[in-house]
Amino acid sequence: MRAAATAFFAFGGFIFATWAVRIPAVKAATGASPAELGIALLGVSGGAIATMALSGVLCRRFGAPRVLICGAAWLSLALLLPALARSAVALGLGLVVFGIGYGCVNVASNIVAVDVVAVLRRPVMPSFHAAWSLGGLAGAAIGGLLAPRLAPLPHFAIATLLGLAVTLVAGRVLLTTALPGSAALPGHDVPTAVRAEIGPETLESAVTRAGVAGARAEPTGPGPAGTVSASAGVSGRVHVWRMVLLLGALAACSTYGEGSVTDWGALRLHGLGAGAGLAAAGYAAFALAEACGRLAGSWLLARFGQRAVLVSGGIATCAGMLGAALAPSIPVVVAGFALAGLGVANAFPAAMTRVGLLAGPHGVAIASTLGYGGFLLGPPAIGFLAGTLGLGPSLATVSFLAVVAVAIAWFVTADARQHSPGKAEPAGRRPAGSVTLAMRRFRREQRRP
Repeated sequence: MRAAATAFFAFGGFIFATWAVRIPAVKAATGASPAELGIALLGVSGGAIATMALSGVLCRRFGAPRVLICGAAWLSLALLLPALARSAVALGLGLVVFGIGYGCVNVASNIVAVDVVAVLRRPVMPSFHAAWSLGGLAGAAIGGLLAPRLAPLPHFAIATLLGLAVTLVAGRVLLTTALPGSAALPGHDVPTAVRAEIGPETLESAVTRAGVAGARAEPTGPGPAGTVSASAGVSGRVHVWRMVLLLGALAACSTYGEGSVTDWGALRLHGLGAGAGLAAAGYAAFALAEACGRLAGSWLLARFGQRAVLVSGGIATCAGMLGAALAPSIPVVVAGFALAGLGVANAFPAAMTRVGLLAGPHGVAIASTLGYGGFLLGPPAIGFLAGTLGLGPSLATVSFLAVVAVAIAWFVTADARQHSPGKAEPAGRRPAGSVTLAMRRFRREQRRP
């Protein structure tokens, strides 16, 4: 089950990187100007964002594994469309179709991963996103080797066949394995599952502060008690969705930096006199460091808790991007990109896990949309600012958003020392069972059509 989910993450990174490395050849085939290409490229993000909210609804209706399999097959076949385009308009339309599949895979794969995390009771979400990074590196490397020898269409056809094969094999595993959704989680084990992934703050404390625990009393008739219970339930729902929005904003701060380095990192080094090969080392350092950070993320979350990982990651991103943006030395800039890659590595996977456990598929869809919005808005924002401030100072905005991410992470997490193993529960804490029942009631309400 875990291996199948990991395969889908690697598949997504591989397909996207396969397309990205052939953009120059596709541009030449369509005869698109830089401005036309820029508009056409928005089709990917536009199609993805438009689909993400709908994907959450579909996952609730049909199950995330089925939606993931359909989205992966769609994405594999849609990869052929850019290679078949012969005009900028056709390219843009083809990329919208491609973006629809990518957005669907993004949401459904994260929902499946959240379910796997809950089943395994271990903080393994970063390992899934590490597979995405490694799949992207593999796609870029293979694409670089095939680009001088194959046109985009045969190259994409090979990737399509590989994608369909992965979808068939991994999809069969998902469909034939009992993969519990959020509703199937054992009642009294829910807080344990959450604590294992998000570190210090348990589901009980998050829900109890919001007043959801007050819903454990269920008056059957009208009266003050029923009013209080209903008010507590509304307060709890407001708190949960506020958390979803905050965690989506945290993910957006992370992906803003990732998108900015992806599109502008090579140009930053080129401006310092680096050749084409050395300029590419900036993004390579960022991507490799990000993958390594995600591979270590499960251990870091289990050992230090979510607050320590997210806050230290934000500080590392801030420091690394300040060096990459302002230093006049190429080695320092490359090192800064690598430090930033380590910093952003676990922000998105940790946020998606927390959202999925609190709010289910619909919450993951909303937070993913916000996160992908950061990836979309980052590069254009950097380009706009670069015209006035220069590229270096513009990249420093990533550091500013890293500070914002630190503030959000500090707010939505609790100190690990408050709930470390072996400590007595604070006086006045409500029993876990009552909170669990309240949270399960909230989940049932979210699943109702």
